[in-house]
Amino acid sequence: MVHHILKATKKTVHLGGFSHLLEPALVIDSGDTVEVETYTGYYIYDKAPPEFLTPEFLNICQNLPQERKVAGGPHLLTGPIYVRGAEPGDVLEVQLLTIKPSVPVGFNAIRTGWGALPNQFNQPALRFIPLDLENNIALVPIGNGIKIPLKPFFGILGVATPETSRNSVPPGNYGGNIDNQELLAGSKIFLPIFVPGALFSIGDGHSAQGDGEVNVTAIETSMNGTIHLKLRKNVQLTTPIAETPTDIITMGFGLTLDEALKRALKNMIDFLDRFTNLSPEEAYVLCSLAVNFRITQVVNSPQKGVHGMLPKLIISNQMKNSGVRSQESEVRSQDTSVRINL
Repeated sequence: MVHHILKATKKTVHLGGFSHLLEPALVIDSGDTVEVETYTGYYIYDKAPPEFLTPEFLNICQNLPQERKVAGGPHLLTGPIYVRGAEPGDVLEVQLLTIKPSVPVGFNAIRTGWGALPNQFNQPALRFIPLDLENNIALVPIGNGIKIPLKPFFGILGVATPETSRNSVPPGNYGGNIDNQELLAGSKIFLPIFVPGALFSIGDGHSAQGDGEVNVTAIETSMNGTIHLKLRKNVQLTTPIAETPTDIITMGFGLTLDEALKRALKNMIDFLDRFTNLSPEEAYVLCSLAVNFRITQVVNSPQKGVHGMLPKLIISNQMKNSGVRSQESEVRSQDTSVRINL
């Protein structure tokens, strides 16, 4: 295993989307770790306070080469990372080891025509939000000094697809702009691979976000993290699955919340059918009794997102010998853990 450091520079980031034609920012082997730097706010940097800016970020905003501008999305992503040996049909396990804001300020923006209530809130608004990194809180400039605990995560974790240019806004089976606030440090996401090398990119740091992300942005923050990337060749997935210390998460994306919910539910039933001893009907019953389906986001047009959260403790004795299983040492602990062993 090799540990890499991937700094965000005008040669290692890309703007607005994904493309399999991009030159990789880094080439690694399966099992390597990467200490990764990400920036956000490409389109608002000229309005930002000094503490939001670094010389490296300014250089990116002012000198990003045209070939690193992929599509019309607003996201600045670090990558892509090429994983040797990755082939279409494989699965990329992304373990999120550390996630931390790199500057003491983030922003929230209302964009005309976007958000859950675009007709009611149709005027653009940009707010910069101080972050108290020592005390792990955001000092939100609304009301009378509201303080929000920081729960940093990366909104975008995704791989390239055969399309020459794919906008970074909508999520999909490739991951991308999932905006799932459950994917904190200590969690994992498993992504289907569509092109050789996987070409994984990361970014869209959020210091805090409510489920739904209703006004179109969270506390958008430049973010650093450490990730562990591993190929899984003995299981096929068609849609992302995630794992936290306490839950298995399936995801659904659709043009409506109803469609997204049905897909998240079907994906959970499929997961239980494949990796546990439950029949599809028994899995359907369990989903009604114990799975929490939550709105991930409603603003990444045209795809809305719903995720289902299954407590691992509930199914710890239902695991098949292959696939998902309980680790003996973990079962002895107070918080029983089930691990996806792809």
